[in-house]
Amino acid sequence: MTTPRIVLFGATGFTGVLIAEALIARGARPLLAGRDQAKLDALVRSSQVEVPTAVADVGRPESVGRIVSPGDVLISAVGPFARWGEAAVTAATDAGAVYLDTTGEPMFIKRVFQRYGPPAAAAGAALLTAFGYDYVPGNLAAALALRKAGSEAVRVDVGYFVNGNIARRASSGTRASALGILLDPMYGFRQGRIVRENGRTRQFNVGGRRRHGISVGASEHFTLPPAHPGLREVNVYLGWLGGLTRAAGVLARATPVLAALPGAKRVTEAMADRVLRAGNRPQAADPGISSQIVAEAYDARGRLLASAHLDGGDPYDFTARVIAWGAVTALAGGVRGKGALGPVDAFGLEALTQGCAEAGLVVREK
Repeated sequence: MTTPRIVLFGATGFTGVLIAEALIARGARPLLAGRDQAKLDALVRSSQVEVPTAVADVGRPESVGRIVSPGDVLISAVGPFARWGEAAVTAATDAGAVYLDTTGEPMFIKRVFQRYGPPAAAAGAALLTAFGYDYVPGNLAAALALRKAGSEAVRVDVGYFVNGNIARRASSGTRASALGILLDPMYGFRQGRIVRENGRTRQFNVGGRRRHGISVGASEHFTLPPAHPGLREVNVYLGWLGGLTRAAGVLARATPVLAALPGAKRVTEAMADRVLRAGNRPQAADPGISSQIVAEAYDARGRLLASAHLDGGDPYDFTARVIAWGAVTALAGGVRGKGALGPVDAFGLEALTQGCAEAGLVVREK
């Protein structure tokens, strides 16, 4: 029987390299996996630490299965996930492993909870999707706000906001994922169930400024209601677009019409492929980029009961550091539960708060 280990699949990509560095900084010695042995060797040389490598490719799912064993923690940084994510989820499920990924793609998140979660639970595996800036901070902020609000809370709104030039920092994988989901339907949680919706916007008070956000499908829609049975509505908003948010809302409402055009999806996928082929290299975290996450809990009359504010830095840096924390913690002590889990479910609120703080995201009490 092999000793359980951390396996990083997609180690040579933009986010994968950052995660590898964060894991090694925490003292982990992960198995670095990807489809190009030369790039893996170069990554090991640059890390100046001897770590094992393995070749695995989503085009050959059996090669992904071979790198995962029972008790392992598998991190997947191979996106766009809606196209290429299934191999890693299946490998983790078959092995009864713990799985974490870096996706922010709404339809893949939905697929993990609705399609992949039940088989994983039956197999004794744990699936922690969207375990990065998308969408660990909102889960934490919402859980803190709901704890303060108490049993009267029936609705929670979460907003993500970034200051600085995040477009320049964005990886080719992020751009490709954004193109891939351009025509996908979004969803929310209303009247106690997942519903389809597109293009809702609202304002938040963030550090004394009014910031707009556009609604997106996220993991919070699936993770928060089971933990807070009184919740009837969960909304998640991204405020990265600044003054363009309202225009994006109008475009989002036209998504069903655009998606119905012949060949529309093939066009966006082809554009995503071109972005991925162009590639880009990881850069150092940009000190000029900061992030704020807000969660607000309301009662049935629409009265604000409680809020929680989190402050952080570069989203990519946070993603690498929090997923490294999650993987090391899961390897050492496991996670709480099986199947598709949220970050609070898996680690508990206090531990997650500490883990996020170690990754650079701190709670700012209001």
